[in-house]
Amino acid sequence: MAMSEIAHIEKTYSSQFSSFRPLVEVKSTPRFCSCRGMSAKASHSSTPNSTYVPKKALSSVDEEKIGAGNLLYQVNGTNSSLFSRNLRMLDAFDDEYGGVIVDSERLPANPNVFASMLRFSISHWKAKEKKGIWLKLPVEKSDLVPVAVKEGFEYHHAERGYVMLTYWLPEGPSKLPANASHQVGVGGFAINENNEVLVVQEKYCAPPFSGLWKIPTGFIVESEEIFTGSVREVKEETGIDTEFVEVVAFRHVHNVAFEKSDLFFICMLKPLSTQIMVDDHEIQAAKWMPLVEFVEQPLIQQDCMFKKVIDICIARLGKRYCGLSVHQLASTFDGKTSSLYYNVVDSKHNNCIGN
Repeated sequence: MAMSEIAHIEKTYSSQFSSFRPLVEVKSTPRFCSCRGMSAKASHSSTPNSTYVPKKALSSVDEEKIGAGNLLYQVNGTNSSLFSRNLRMLDAFDDEYGGVIVDSERLPANPNVFASMLRFSISHWKAKEKKGIWLKLPVEKSDLVPVAVKEGFEYHHAERGYVMLTYWLPEGPSKLPANASHQVGVGGFAINENNEVLVVQEKYCAPPFSGLWKIPTGFIVESEEIFTGSVREVKEETGIDTEFVEVVAFRHVHNVAFEKSDLFFICMLKPLSTQIMVDDHEIQAAKWMPLVEFVEQPLIQQDCMFKKVIDICIARLGKRYCGLSVHQLASTFDGKTSSLYYNVVDSKHNNCIGN
């Protein structure tokens, strides 16, 4: 019902009806009158399905801040939203740092309702001296994004199914953690008993690298370990099964892709099969290449980074260098099992000889 219609009803029929029965006592009662055969009832509500709530359920929210805006009205037994839908609090829960995380599964679908609820919620959270607000908007509710941005939210990060926005409530610069700053890549150095290196030529590469034979490389996927990622990448590109041995080196570089930094781990792998099956979507060719030929490639010899990596791998093969092996350890700080990579000089099994 539009406000103009309500005002017209009040003016026309106020002489016939003088009161209504509230379900709970409120400090400020709006002056609404109803038509013949209608009874108006008012109630505070903070629940998403607009059901009536006992007054004692409001202990977590200051009634002074809610005021008369959070009223439900009942006309002939049917709830009418009026102000209640628009001035209801967004469903949210506190995080461990004094902030708020909005429940993304209980967001209103209507952008206008969302805008009113968001403004009302921000005011309430400011009064409660909350810190940051995390607002995750799924792709099916992407029409709410411009509403949030208009209210002062900023982009934090996006995934295939959602966009995350944040709002810092206190004065001064935001103290919320930034988005992930790095991408993680792996390369697998696999050499067989014939002293041949497993190498590939990529189908899509920059012109200067055309014709270069290189070790299989790729990116770690979400929740994947470095050692399993290196084995997976080699399998996907060449069809060769391998076993992780060690991380022999890693490279750190900045402003690589979309201004992100890059961590690249070179892993020593032990081949478990010999038959190559090329992934023709990404790889032009793959083969077992004699180590001497691999090292003597002009691009390898001219690039100090490539050359140093190969020198390290050869030193590891000669047991003159020890890499970082993986160890699964549990921490009492978070209760999770982690992969810790560290150097072990195992003279008993003649694994490698430290300098």
